[in-house]
Amino acid sequence: MTHIARIAALIAGLAAAPALAQDDSAFVEFRVMKPEVAMEMATAAMEFCRDQGYQVGVTVVDRFGIPQVFVRDRFAGLHVYETAYRKAWTAVSFRTNTTELNDVTAPGNTSQGIRQLSMALPLGGGLIVEGAGAIVGGIGVSGAPSPELDDDCAQAGIDAVADQIAF
Repeated sequence: MTHIARIAALIAGLAAAPALAQDDSAFVEFRVMKPEVAMEMATAAMEFCRDQGYQVGVTVVDRFGIPQVFVRDRFAGLHVYETAYRKAWTAVSFRTNTTELNDVTAPGNTSQGIRQLSMALPLGGGLIVEGAGAIVGGIGVSGAPSPELDDDCAQAGIDAVADQIAF
């Protein structure tokens, strides 16, 4: 099965996931990052971009897509607030990094309708953040000269806190 086909199958299976996750308990357990860790991640991503000569905005969301922190470098564009948030939200919502989601939602693909959702932004720069094999959040970066460079900055943010979230 190709990588794109696996992602498409994952997206199609998202609706079934709640039914499969049922158990007899009345409670659900999950992990979220502390705000201090989210801030460290966002700041590290911004500083990595700055060192590369890019002015960006960075949003870190929790596993539910709720923003934990936003940082914006002094000369980053006005658009970075919205796009960084939407990239992070999209990554956790679809449990897929946004560069990969861009490929499977391209016009002509079965999942192209995702692009019509008001919040979804399948454009590189949004990465899921995992700890102990579970999604604990997402990071979105906007403002570098290309989506691939946004990805690099986001990954640098994750790498900066990897030892803290590898519970």
